[in-house]
Amino acid sequence: MKITRKAAAAAAGVLGVLAACPARAETAGADTEIALLKQQLKLMEQKLDKLQKQTTANTAAAAHANAKATTAEAKADVKVSVANANAAYTKGPIAPPSGVVVTMPNNRPTICSADQQNCVAITSRLHFDAGGYDYHPNSAATSPQRLDNGINTRRARIGLVGKFFGDWNYSLVYDFGGSSDGFGGAAAGSLPGGGVSGVENAYLSYTGFKPFGGKLAIEGGIMDVPYTLDEATSSNDILFMERASAGIIATNIAAGDFRSAFGARWYNDSFWIGAYATGPSSGAIHSASSVTPNGATEQFGTVVRAAGQVLSGKDYSFHLGGDAQFLIEPSHNLVTGAKTLTLSDRPELRLDPTSLVSTGAIAGVSGAQVYSAEAAGTYGSLYFQGEYFWYNIDRTAFAALPSLKFDGGYVQASYVLTGESHAYNAATASYSGIKPANPFSATGGGWGAWEIAGRVSTVNLNDQLATANGIAGGRQTVYTAALNWYVNGNIRFMFDYLHGDVARQISAVNAGDAGSKLDAFAMRTQVAF
Repeated sequence: MKITRKAAAAAAGVLGVLAACPARAETAGADTEIALLKQQLKLMEQKLDKLQKQTTANTAAAAHANAKATTAEAKADVKVSVANANAAYTKGPIAPPSGVVVTMPNNRPTICSADQQNCVAITSRLHFDAGGYDYHPNSAATSPQRLDNGINTRRARIGLVGKFFGDWNYSLVYDFGGSSDGFGGAAAGSLPGGGVSGVENAYLSYTGFKPFGGKLAIEGGIMDVPYTLDEATSSNDILFMERASAGIIATNIAAGDFRSAFGARWYNDSFWIGAYATGPSSGAIHSASSVTPNGATEQFGTVVRAAGQVLSGKDYSFHLGGDAQFLIEPSHNLVTGAKTLTLSDRPELRLDPTSLVSTGAIAGVSGAQVYSAEAAGTYGSLYFQGEYFWYNIDRTAFAALPSLKFDGGYVQASYVLTGESHAYNAATASYSGIKPANPFSATGGGWGAWEIAGRVSTVNLNDQLATANGIAGGRQTVYTAALNWYVNGNIRFMFDYLHGDVARQISAVNAGDAGSKLDAFAMRTQVAF
């Protein structure tokens, strides 16, 4: 230390002076000088002690300050490390070291490779219905005489969707729903595969070709064939709990979901065209030797659809389209030899699986054709949609019976009270559901989106009445009013009121009244991702 060295030098100087002075004991002046020097030396020793204590104190203070500085520096390093870690973290996709990217688009768990060329996602939907009927048969000849109230797990689907190498898309979805949606099951002794199957989707689609500035999908398997506007609209997005009967009857012939099919669709932002060859629905019997149930050949048909947005603006759009369906080879019962086709549907509610209009099994069917036109559009929060169908059933399989002709259609409209609108989905040439601008939150003040809707539908399954070869399937008209609450992008509550009128006679040659009237109220809880 500098202070200690100075003190030592001063002491050495004093001692040097003492050593240099010659002894003069014989004089009094020498004694006085020695006394003064001793006094100065004592003072110097006192200063040295004081300086030593101050030096010790300063050393301790410096050490304490250094310790504080070290601690502060360490804390700063920690803060920097945390800041760097926070900067490295993003709220988007999580990318583990393996190169896998995990995302949750619309709360659907999705895993992709880092280059987004290979993905797999979990998809699911639950449609749980509850309600009841106020049903009034017109006479004792009416069948059924009553309808059952209750619940129905209308859809309970879960599965996987994804892609390989960017262009190969696949879907595998199983439906556990329909707890009271049909009479279901298979008779005792059925061969494996003879029962009702829950495979709703199991297909592969290739989208690597992009001709004419659009997108081309070539696909095949068990799928939801995009035939008709209502069927091309997802069941998560339809305005009412059930689609209109006229469309359901048409798609059940050789299209609809659970259907085996192979075909292609091409589309761009404004136009869509597709064609598919179709076979039986999943779960249909495909054994020539089965007796319970009867073995049958598999049916074969085709569907074609062309549609597009003919007008499109900031607050409006208009869609037009046309569809055609051909049942080329009906299923042939290999035990009885029959070739039949049945047209029927429930009264646009499926709490009870009973149909109120039905042709019964039309005998000797050699083919069928369905032609339809579709239109839809939006104007702000207003949405409208309509379709009309013409059915022709050929009966020349065993005898030259005259063809049967039926028809039906519907018109529907909705208005979103909270201001949202239905967006156009070019990939399916249909309109999607509502995405709430302010999802419901008990703490955040949002109330979701609210929509009111109405529909009138009719279908006529009567032809050649008063003749032996006529069909008295009945004429059904249903009026439906609905309120839809879109809680958020994944949850919706639907409330439907229906008033139905079925005009039906006992048979083609018996004009006795077998009609009925009904009122019904039902609600649906929907969860989907």
